[in-house]
Amino acid sequence: MHIAMIGSGYVGLVSGACLADFGHTVICIDTDERKIAALKAGKMPIFEPGLQDLVAKNVHQRRLSFSTGLEQAVATSQAVFIAVGTPSRRGDGHADLSYVYRAARAIAKSLAGFTVVVTKSTVPIGTGDEVERIIREARPDADFAVVSNPEFLREGAAIDDFKRPDRIVIGVEDKRGETVMREIYRPLYLNQAPFVFTGRRTAELTKYAANAFLATKITFINEIADLCERTGANVQDVARGIGLDKRIGSKFLHAGPGYGGSCFPKDTQALIKSAQDHGAPVRIVEEVVRINDQRKRAMARKVIAACGGSVRGKTLAILGLTFKPNTDDMRDSPSISIITALKDGGARINAFDPEGMEQARALLDDLTFFYDPYTCCDKADALVIVTEWDAFRALDLDRVKSALAAPIMIDLRNIYDAEEMVRRGFAYCGVGLGAAISKNANL
Repeated sequence: MHIAMIGSGYVGLVSGACLADFGHTVICIDTDERKIAALKAGKMPIFEPGLQDLVAKNVHQRRLSFSTGLEQAVATSQAVFIAVGTPSRRGDGHADLSYVYRAARAIAKSLAGFTVVVTKSTVPIGTGDEVERIIREARPDADFAVVSNPEFLREGAAIDDFKRPDRIVIGVEDKRGETVMREIYRPLYLNQAPFVFTGRRTAELTKYAANAFLATKITFINEIADLCERTGANVQDVARGIGLDKRIGSKFLHAGPGYGGSCFPKDTQALIKSAQDHGAPVRIVEEVVRINDQRKRAMARKVIAACGGSVRGKTLAILGLTFKPNTDDMRDSPSISIITALKDGGARINAFDPEGMEQARALLDDLTFFYDPYTCCDKADALVIVTEWDAFRALDLDRVKSALAAPIMIDLRNIYDAEEMVRRGFAYCGVGLGAAISKNANL
């Protein structure tokens, strides 16, 4: 099947490459000429494990190509995916749908024969209706169907998520559209992936509801972590104790500095605004957003407390800048708020991240960047782990201790065992480890 993917960012590029790997002929389109030129040269605009090789293979086999020209691609495709950005609109938190609607108008001009227009971007309820109205108004003669097919890709594991998904949600109002979508995803029937065929508006809301629920789960365990610190309980054991309940599950029960990234912050805000517009406010989600914003600043205060109550004039080594491992995405990363607050407190910041430093340079000033964790720690007054990259899980702790000016580790991801760290002579501070922290008088 011939498929056009409008938008060659994270969702569009991963989806396009995976669909090509299924055997479809896919052309990824973007208005950014430099991005398309880079893709044609084999350079990826994002870091995602396995993506470069997947793209190269399918380009070589002529199933995947890139272009800035939309007209011919749309005219020759049976399905056209809209995978453009929907960032938070400045000033009010609503999803900015201008790119989606611009794509719809461009698609309308080039439709030829029955075409399924698929909204892959994360969009508020009713966006598909508006896309259909835009196309119908521009081309009353066009034969098309508009489908909602939200993505559920985790950054750092996106290829596996696309090829072995938990579920595929397809919102469709047209039987012919459903037939085309079944054909596109037919390779996944071999994996017995669960398909959820539903109405368009239901599919749109399903995406927002999923992200809001996961954000809530993260925020819940973070609040339990705070209670653990006050009572001497251990949040890791609490999380395991409740996560073994199949009704709850263990995923997203890892206490830390709060959620960030390209999805949860903007999608929770967009859901709140959409719910308010429809007169059905989502109070739980509103509180989740408020608590998560506060948590990032609270983590900076935690670092300052672990450093004796002040970081003025001190050098702190920060390991991990991206919002999660296996990505270079810095959008709404907790590290931004934490580092900003520490700098405001008078600290000097050394920083290292395996993939995110170029992105961080554009967002954070006056950082000294290093290219391995040990030189980052050299003569620093404390080490702060913000992102749980695998490269930080098995550090040479003797080397770290000798590099630091003071053996203080603030582990905001709990990747080390508190009791072991204390035995090794570190002043160790984790998240929600009240009992362990109480053993160290310095903390």
